[in-house]
Amino acid sequence: MNASLPSGSGVHPGDGTPRPVVLVSGLSGAGKSSILRMLEDLGFETVDNPPLSVLAEIVTEGGGVPIAAGVDARTRGFDVAGLLALLDRLHHMPGVAPQLLFATADEAVLLRRFSETRRRHPLAPGGSLGASVADGVAREAALLAPLQDAADAVIDTSELPLPDLRRLVEQRFRASGGLHGMAVAVTSFAFPRGLPREADLVFDMRFLRNPHYDPALRPLTGQDAAVAAFIREDAGFVPFWQRMTALLDPLLPRYAAEGKKYLTVAMGCTGGKHRSVLLAEMLAAHLVEQGWRVDLSHRELNRAMTGPAGQRAADGPAPSISPVGREAPSCTP
Repeated sequence: MNASLPSGSGVHPGDGTPRPVVLVSGLSGAGKSSILRMLEDLGFETVDNPPLSVLAEIVTEGGGVPIAAGVDARTRGFDVAGLLALLDRLHHMPGVAPQLLFATADEAVLLRRFSETRRRHPLAPGGSLGASVADGVAREAALLAPLQDAADAVIDTSELPLPDLRRLVEQRFRASGGLHGMAVAVTSFAFPRGLPREADLVFDMRFLRNPHYDPALRPLTGQDAAVAAFIREDAGFVPFWQRMTALLDPLLPRYAAEGKKYLTVAMGCTGGKHRSVLLAEMLAAHLVEQGWRVDLSHRELNRAMTGPAGQRAADGPAPSISPVGREAPSCTP
C-alpha cells in the first residue's frame, strides 16, 4: 500500500507544517464513513460529501488544522475528472499536503453488507437505473476505477475487522515517531489464504524447516521460544536473515528519500503460524533498532482470535501489533 500524507495529529496552525488534507473516497459499503470517524478521533476536522464546487474552499481554509473530506458517487455534482483535477491543484498549492484515500472491498462482501443493513445502493435507487444492488456495485466500481488507480492509499476492508481497520488508519495518520519519516508495517501471513493486498515486499519462508510436523510444536506459534529455537537450527536460517537485512537496511532509506511514507513487508509461510511469525517478529524488532516507526501484525493469528462478527473472541489474548518494548527472538543460531 502506497501513502504519502504526513501524520494528521500534532499539526498546529502557523508552525510551518503543511496542512494534511485527506480526501476519502471508495465504494459504498467499503467503510468510508468509519474511516472518516477514525480520522475525526485523530484530530481531523471532517466533512462528508461536500459539493465539489466548494470542496477546494473547504480544504484550504482554517489554517493548519488537518481536514478529511468524504467524496464519492453521492456527492452533489460528483465528477471523477473534476475531483482528479482538484487533487492536482491541491498538490501544487503551497502549505497543503493532500492525499486521496480509497476504500474498497470484494463484490460478494459488499452485497452481503447491503443485505444485512437493508440500505439502498446509491447507484441502484430504482427507476431507470434499476434496484439491483449487484448492478449498483458494478456501476460504481466502473465509475470510481480512475480514483482507485490514482489513490495514494487503497484500503481493502473485505476481511478487515473494525478494530484492525482502526489500527491501520491510526498507523498511517497518527503523530510521527522514530528517526525516519516513513512508517513500516511488518506482517506475517499464510500463502494458501492469499497475499496481503497492501504488501510492497513479500518474503517466502517456506524453505525453512516446518515446526508443523513436530507434534509438540504444532500447537505453538513463532512467538514461542521452542518454535524459534527449532527454526533457527535450520542451516539456511542465519544466511537468509543476514542477506535479507543486508538488502533491506540500505533499501528502506532509499524508499524514504523518494518520498514514500508507508511500506508494508509481508513474511509468508504455509500456515502463517510458525516461520513467518518468527521472522516478522525479528524483522520488526530489527527495524525498530534501526530507528524506523514499525507496526507489527500477524494476519492468521489475528484471524484465529477473531469471531465471525469481526470482534476478537472474549477468551483470546490480544494479538501483537507492535514490537516496541518487546524483546524479540535472537537470530543467533
